[in-house]
Amino acid sequence: MVLFDEFDPHFRTPMGGIPQGETLTLRLRCQRGTKTAHVHWRREGAEPHLTPMEQTGVMGSFDVYETTLPLDTAGIYWYHFRVEAGSGQEITVPGQLSDGEYQITVYTPAETGPDWIEGGLFYHVFVDRFYKSGKCTPRPGAVVRDDWGGTPYYKPDAEGIMHNNDFFGGDLYGVVEKLPYLVELGVTCIYLSPVFEAASNHKYDTGDYKKVDDAFGGDEALETLCQRAKAHGIRVILDGVFSHVGIDSRYFNRYGRYPEVGAYQSLDSPYHHWFHFKEWPDDYEAWWGIELLPAINKSSESYRDFITGPDGVIAHWAKHGVSGWRLDVVDELPDIFLDPLCQAMKREDPEALIIGEVWEDASNKIAYGYRRRYFQGGQLDSVMNYPLKNAIISFVREGNAEGLAARMATLVQNYPAPVLHKLMNILGTHDTMRILTVLGGENIPHTRDEMEHFRLTADQMQLAKARLKLAATLQYTLPGTPCIYYGDEAGMEGGADPFCRRCYPWGKEDQNLLTYYRKLGGLRREHPVLARGAYALQKAHGGVFAFTRGTGDEALCVTVNHNTCEATIYKNNQLIIHSGRDC
Repeated sequence: MVLFDEFDPHFRTPMGGIPQGETLTLRLRCQRGTKTAHVHWRREGAEPHLTPMEQTGVMGSFDVYETTLPLDTAGIYWYHFRVEAGSGQEITVPGQLSDGEYQITVYTPAETGPDWIEGGLFYHVFVDRFYKSGKCTPRPGAVVRDDWGGTPYYKPDAEGIMHNNDFFGGDLYGVVEKLPYLVELGVTCIYLSPVFEAASNHKYDTGDYKKVDDAFGGDEALETLCQRAKAHGIRVILDGVFSHVGIDSRYFNRYGRYPEVGAYQSLDSPYHHWFHFKEWPDDYEAWWGIELLPAINKSSESYRDFITGPDGVIAHWAKHGVSGWRLDVVDELPDIFLDPLCQAMKREDPEALIIGEVWEDASNKIAYGYRRRYFQGGQLDSVMNYPLKNAIISFVREGNAEGLAARMATLVQNYPAPVLHKLMNILGTHDTMRILTVLGGENIPHTRDEMEHFRLTADQMQLAKARLKLAATLQYTLPGTPCIYYGDEAGMEGGADPFCRRCYPWGKEDQNLLTYYRKLGGLRREHPVLARGAYALQKAHGGVFAFTRGTGDEALCVTVNHNTCEATIYKNNQLIIHSGRDC
């Protein structure tokens, strides 16, 4: 018999991501009489090593074997064990991943990213639906809505195209007006949905990377927001959409609205090589097959220079006060593009924040056939935390405390500590159903026609709000930085896009929920331990999840009880926690 638990510091020291140049000690417990034990380990892309382990002691009926590995280079390392039993039988002790390996993440300690976001709070604004200042006018051809809070248009035209061209009038000056509201919530970073000139209300079909859409107030509105927000201790980051543009853009220019010759108009266009044409001009590669979104050729040197060069898009907006980017579908940005993009931002502002959209464990992500190196130096500061989102939802809906504990153990182990504390902890986004609908809804319809009219019943809403308080408590206190999707704190509900993108209900907020969110924001301000405090699980069983966050100066214990009855937690025969449902 051989025992090893990668999540137990007795077997692995230190835990978590490891700075380059440090060492890792591994221990095994092997049945008495074992002949030899080795660790088979390698840095990805390098030659493997087979290192003998030394017997260092005895623990009950087990021999303890130990070795220390030098981790001199940043990267992902893989390891497993080989043991020769007393009988001569060779035993392989595989890891937890599908290929039978355990993971070590080694990072460059000099590149830990900005610390200003740690202990803070993101707020995600979908600009057209947040607040209307009345100072801006949508572009010609847009459908202007005068029913703030109405259902966004969702039906395609006769050709099956969804244009997303109805505008409710939210703008960046509106965000400026609501800065006092964001301050009350404890917000320290506003994450804006795309703001560049584009035909749609969501602006993911970029028309001009160097111009803020006039419907949102133009460049002046963004500069004003950055300046006013900074005065309140709030920074602003943009949504970077670099995998595709719109057909109605300066670069593709299918409709000829722009004075430059676009790639659709001429083979001699300076933008022609930004795109993949199978047969010019109408047969081109579109992002996920969406004709309105021509896919960008990120290997184009001209495009890379346009985005990342000294006078490029990244440098341009840094000079306008932007403090970083959330990179849309970062898995689609190859290293040849992502490296100079991140370097450009850090060159302009070493304190800039770069967050990637990744839906899985980003530490070992394989995308388009190769392993990504997001956290090994020179790339992302952190990512959106979809894995934790899913685990929290499973816990508050079903009481799956064990699943949440397992997910947290993996995140803490695989992510470098600086990445872990900057994780964008989300419960809802513009790409997902509203969290209240997820937490309270049963038999949620799948068709848009049915979803338009779907609302939670009074009982479902009551249950959803109770669950949301539990979920938000975890979102705010587990390692990472919480991100409110605008309106979740006000009790908004809604299905998938575009029903998760309705207007913020000013004057009709759920005040009880809003008060709870403000309380959580105050908790983060009052307890610095939530910025970088070490995470330690205390209990995950029977619908109860308890953990501590600690530093040398402070320790905070958080208990979330999914059950309707009270729970009492003992450790070493000592009462440590007595909790009701909502504490």
